[in-house]
Amino acid sequence: MARANFGKIGVILATAGSAVGLGNIWRFPYMTGENGGAAFILLYIACVFILGIPGMLCEFVVGRHGASNAVRAYQQFGHSPHWRIIGILGVITSMIILGFYAVVAGWCLQYLYASMTGSIIGDKAYVEQYFADLSSDTLIPILWAIGFIAITHFIIAKGVRGGIERASNVLMPTLLILLLIIAVASCSLPGASDGIRFLFMPDFSKLTSSVLIEALGQAFFSLSLGTACLCTYASYFSKQTNLVGSATQIACLDSLIAILAGLMIFPAAAAVGVSPDSGPSLIFITLPNVFSQAFVSMPAVGYIISILFYLLLSMAALTSTISMHEIGTAFFHEELQISRNNAAYIVTTICSVIAIFCSLSMGAYPDMQIMGMPILSFCDSLTADWLLPAGSLLTCILVGWFIPKHIVHDEFTNHGTVATHLYAIWLFLIRFVCPIAIIAIFIHQNMQK
Repeated sequence: MARANFGKIGVILATAGSAVGLGNIWRFPYMTGENGGAAFILLYIACVFILGIPGMLCEFVVGRHGASNAVRAYQQFGHSPHWRIIGILGVITSMIILGFYAVVAGWCLQYLYASMTGSIIGDKAYVEQYFADLSSDTLIPILWAIGFIAITHFIIAKGVRGGIERASNVLMPTLLILLLIIAVASCSLPGASDGIRFLFMPDFSKLTSSVLIEALGQAFFSLSLGTACLCTYASYFSKQTNLVGSATQIACLDSLIAILAGLMIFPAAAAVGVSPDSGPSLIFITLPNVFSQAFVSMPAVGYIISILFYLLLSMAALTSTISMHEIGTAFFHEELQISRNNAAYIVTTICSVIAIFCSLSMGAYPDMQIMGMPILSFCDSLTADWLLPAGSLLTCILVGWFIPKHIVHDEFTNHGTVATHLYAIWLFLIRFVCPIAIIAIFIHQNMQK
């Protein structure tokens, strides 16, 4: 049976969807707020070109050449069974991420429901207590998390063209439209100009070596490097897909969405005098209060914006969970030679179990810890601090040093049909610059613990 391929638009929207997620809508704005605004954004964009796009191309080369699940692709491409460890790491990492990510995505669904029923309108103390009650509840967060995984399962079971690509073709344009609507509403508020200025007027005095590493890390995590999802999606690319052009378009779309997220949040925050460096609590504690204050004279508008915002978050989370689920589904489907639907059930079951333990550890059973951390925090730390850097570093080493260069060159240039003068620069980056950057991110992440 011929392997399914994405269409031309599907290549961009599906793969960009795998990168776009809560990291863009949530992490990027608060990272920007904590690290000086526009200066951080400029540094981030530079890091996308230095680390992000070259790293994406590494996984694209492996995935399209292997034309199979990540484990088999790395094994075939490396001409050694030992390189399959990178693919195995990717499968394990993706299921762990999907497990704890579904808990956060479930919170988004709860907040979407609460926005529709008007349950999160109140002062900051009320909103803080609302989130504390939600995260510590035994049953409700679990039901939302498993429900989110079930939605993801339904899309994955429909296949590459009928499920992943069709969903991406709806989700990504809708996500962009929602972002634009909320950003326009946010920028129209009295006093919003301070937030816009913060976002686009760089203060280079804020730049430090620590900020540089933070920008590198954001570029790394935002584009989903090291999870094997880019490798898996690239296995559905046709031989005519321009890898360099696609990687550039995907990175630009991903960065655009992140900047629009900042344009959506900072002007509204400035309008009500909220600091832009509110940190990780931004979307579940700070923003509900921001929306109710910013549109106090237009409560109907505030109500609609709140609903649209949490709908946006839920959709962004879904584009990421689809790609995370597909990594394991493709692996079990091809390696166990079972139906795609049964393979998806294996991933759904494993991730649901992880989600249950992660959710319970966040409040209902705080003693459920690993190495002194709640299970959710441990899973986040394990993947972000160890597994993702390891997978990406090993991929750069494999492609940069161990694969015959004519094979890499053929994939990079579509067997000479795509004219480019960037191959030598790209090869230098993945051999020397990207490994150093990944090691720097790894050291920085673990020094902060």
